[in-house]
Amino acid sequence: MSDDANQRIEQTVKGSDVVLFMKGTKAMPQCGFSAKVAGVLNYMGVDYADVNVLADDAIRQGIKDYSDWPTIPQLYVKGEFVGGCDIITEMTLSGELDAMLEAKGVAFDKDAADKIREANA
Repeated sequence: MSDDANQRIEQTVKGSDVVLFMKGTKAMPQCGFSAKVAGVLNYMGVDYADVNVLADDAIRQGIKDYSDWPTIPQLYVKGEFVGGCDIITEMTLSGELDAMLEAKGVAFDKDAADKIREANA
């Protein structure tokens, strides 16, 4: 990975409390997995930065090297890699995502998170 891409990723991850590296944007996701994670975060009212990896090949490959995780999307909270679509889905349904966001001081709508679980019970 180029030093420039690594530096930009590092600044982005450390510069926002919650960052989603995704295909497309939170307003217009370009793949189902990115849409699913963005949808959860949007519904729960999480304030997050979105990075469209399709707009920059260096970032698209660089984020995989940075996290040592082969797929997109990738969610970071307070500088820490949390996971991709399957992990975020599991964490949402188990309540782990709520607990992690609360522990890290990230605001979200608890009622919305509960509604996601109710709809998937």
